Amino acid sequence: MVLYGVAALAVCLLSGALVGELLGAAVGVDANVGGVGFAMIMLVVVSDRLRRNGKLPEATEQGVLFWSAMYIPVVIAMASTQNVVKAIAGGPMAITAGLAALTAGAALVPVLSRIGEPAEPLPPLVEEEREV
Repeated sequence: MVLYGVAALAVCLLSGALVGELLGAAVGVDANVGGVGFAMIMLVVVSDRLRRNGKLPEATEQGVLFWSAMYIPVVIAMASTQNVVKAIAGGPMAITAGLAALTAGAALVPVLSRIGEPAEPLPPLVEEEREV
């Protein structure tokens, strides 16, 4: 049911906002630091774990997939309410945190690309597919 997708999104959003507020207080910034990102990661992890354990019925999975597709516009709307000026005025901590996240993300690309078994390459395109 789509309702379960909404419930999963709401729980993840509230949990992510709490983590973001606590992280902001820990680094001395009076703002939510990464709460939306934490919420997105939680939604992906929770839905994947439920799917792997067989505890995500088909209707519920469709609800989660619906909200996963809607998540990017929702994230953009929520992120637009963040007080970016205050975070940057808080000193070099915002720049340091951004550079640390960028460095960690770039360093994890090779690690994440090795996860899972190698897949078969896609077959070459036939002439009909190239014309489309």
